[in-house]
Amino acid sequence: MRARRQAGFTYLGLIILVFIVGLVGAATLKVGALLQRAQLETELLETGAQFSAALKSYADATPRGQPTQPLTLQELLRDTRFPTPRRHLRKIFVDPITGRPEWGIVSAAQGGRILGVYSLSQAKPLKLAGFDERFPNFENREHHADWKFMALGQGAAPPPRRVPGASAEPPITMAPPPEQPAGPAAAPVEAQAPMREVAPPPRNEPEPEAPREEAPEPAADDDQEQDKDKDEGKDKDGPREPPPPATDSGR
Repeated sequence: MRARRQAGFTYLGLIILVFIVGLVGAATLKVGALLQRAQLETELLETGAQFSAALKSYADATPRGQPTQPLTLQELLRDTRFPTPRRHLRKIFVDPITGRPEWGIVSAAQGGRILGVYSLSQAKPLKLAGFDERFPNFENREHHADWKFMALGQGAAPPPRRVPGASAEPPITMAPPPEQPAGPAAAPVEAQAPMREVAPPPRNEPEPEAPREEAPEPAADDDQEQDKDKDEGKDKDGPREPPPPATDSGR
């Protein structure tokens, strides 16, 4: 009876031991997987930094009058813009996350020139903060594909953050109605030239008339008046004497 009880306890203890070992093994595997992912993310950052340096080297070496971005990644391996082709990138590296030498392309337009590259992995990164200054705007990204490796000094603008549980549709914002202007907009006042003092035009004043000289009356008039006065005086004094009779000189 005692042997059966001891065998039961031994069996139970063995089950507990196996369970504990399984938990430890699972935790060890999980920690190992996390460490491996962290190592792969570090390799991804270093590989992306080499792409960024190659894009910057391509831009800095651009001859005058030519575009500063390549059309394909192969141009980073063999830059034929010079008589002797130059090499800006050693090789097209394998994406450490996906395990394939395939990269997403950041371009200004569809099929345009390359501005940067990124991983095609949609996994959530373990590293969310504490990035090197070579990787601006990498904090709190949701996928490895959000890490855009641009030419050094040309960091991409951060995408809008999504709130967990929120719908993917953009929120609808109501804009206030435009204010109606009270009246027509006044035209801008042009700068006026400084006013100059203008002298008034000279007035045409009439010239003063020269005094007219009165012509002296003829002396005959004065003599006539004097004779007239004498005659009047004689009339007043008395009757005139008759003239003496004429004598005949022939007798």
